[in-house]
Amino acid sequence: MRIIAITNQKGGCGKTTTSVNLAASLATNGRKVLLIDIDPQAHASLGLNIKSSLSIYNVLSKIAHQRAKLEDIIQNIGPDFDIAPSSIILSTLEQELAGEIGRESRLWDTLSNLKGVYDYVLIDCPPNLGILTINAIRAANEVIIPVEASRFSLEGMDQLISIVNLVRDRLNHTVSVRVLVTNFDSRLAHSFKMLEKIKVDFKDKLFSNIIHVNVRLKEAQNQGTHIFNYDKYSRGAKDYFSLSREIITLEDGSKAPLKPEKELKITVKPAAALEKKMNEILKKELPKLTEVKFSILAPEAKDVYVAGEFNNWKLEDATRMTKSNGNGTWSKALSLSNGKYRYRFVIDGNWVEDSSNPLKEVNPYGSVDSLIEISAKK
Repeated sequence: MRIIAITNQKGGCGKTTTSVNLAASLATNGRKVLLIDIDPQAHASLGLNIKSSLSIYNVLSKIAHQRAKLEDIIQNIGPDFDIAPSSIILSTLEQELAGEIGRESRLWDTLSNLKGVYDYVLIDCPPNLGILTINAIRAANEVIIPVEASRFSLEGMDQLISIVNLVRDRLNHTVSVRVLVTNFDSRLAHSFKMLEKIKVDFKDKLFSNIIHVNVRLKEAQNQGTHIFNYDKYSRGAKDYFSLSREIITLEDGSKAPLKPEKELKITVKPAAALEKKMNEILKKELPKLTEVKFSILAPEAKDVYVAGEFNNWKLEDATRMTKSNGNGTWSKALSLSNGKYRYRFVIDGNWVEDSSNPLKEVNPYGSVDSLIEISAKK
C-alpha cells in the first residue's frame, strides 16, 4: 500500500485539486484508492459533495463527543474510490494534541490497520506546516509537492523540505519527495522560464508530467465532482490521467517471496515422466500463442516498456524493452493469444502511442491507444 501525502503550505497551488483528481484517476486505472482529507477547510470533501456528521476528527481525537473508527467514516465516491472526510472542527485537534506523547504518529497508528485494503492512500494536507501536516508526512512513504511555475510558489519550499527532514531525523522515518508543476499557463513565456528553473532546482525529484491551467477542473469542483465525471476529454483529465500512469510506473513490481522450503509440499516425479508431462502441456498451449514484436525508435530514452490490455497495463520485467546498439530502436517480442488489444509504449515514465502503427483508437480519457489484432492461424 502506497501512502502519499500531498502538501504545500502555500495556498492556491492546486493541492486539493491534485488530491481529488489524482485519486479519481488512479481508481480509473483499477487501483483501490482512499483519499483522506485532513485539511480543516475540508475542500476535498466539499469538492466531492460529501457532507457527514462524522469526520477524520472523530477518528484522531481522544476527546471527541462521538469517537469513531476509520472504517466508520469512509464514504464511497465511485468504483475503487473512497474518501475519509474532514470538517472545520479538525482545526481544534492541534490544540488537543499539544501536550500528548506520540502526537506526530496519530494518523500513522490509524492507518496501520488498513494494509491490504487499499492500493493507494492519498492525504490532502492543510496549507500550513502544523501538527496535521507532520502527521501526514509521518504516515506517508511518499510526498508530492504541487508548485506553480511562479517565483512565489518556490519560496517556502525550503521550510517544507526541512519538515520532511525533521520527520526523518526525529522520528526515524524517511519519505521520498517529488515535485509536481501545477497551474501551468503555456501562454506565458514567464511560465517556461520558471519551469526551467524548477527543473534545475529539483532535477530527478520532478514529475515529467505537468498540470496545465484548465477551467474545467474548477468547474468540476464547483459541481461537487472530479474531472473524470465532469469532462473526461478535457485537458485537465488528460493531465491527471498521464500523471497517474507515471505514478503507477513507480509501483514496486517485485514478486512476493517464496515460502520457506519446510512449508512447501513438493511431490517429486521421475525425470522422464515430468518431461513427458511438460511436452504435453507445451504442445497443447503453444499453438494458441502468436509471437508479436513491438519496436519503437527512442535513442535518448533510458527505460522503455510496452504495456496494454494483454498484461493489464502493468510495467513489469516481462514487458521491459531492449535497446539495440545501432540506431536507438527498442524492441520486445511477446507471445500473445488471439484477440484485439490496446497498447502503448512507456518511455522514461511517459505513455505514448505507437507512431508506426496506423491502427489507433481514442480511449475513455481522451488520449490515443494503439491497436493490434491477432487472428487464429489457419
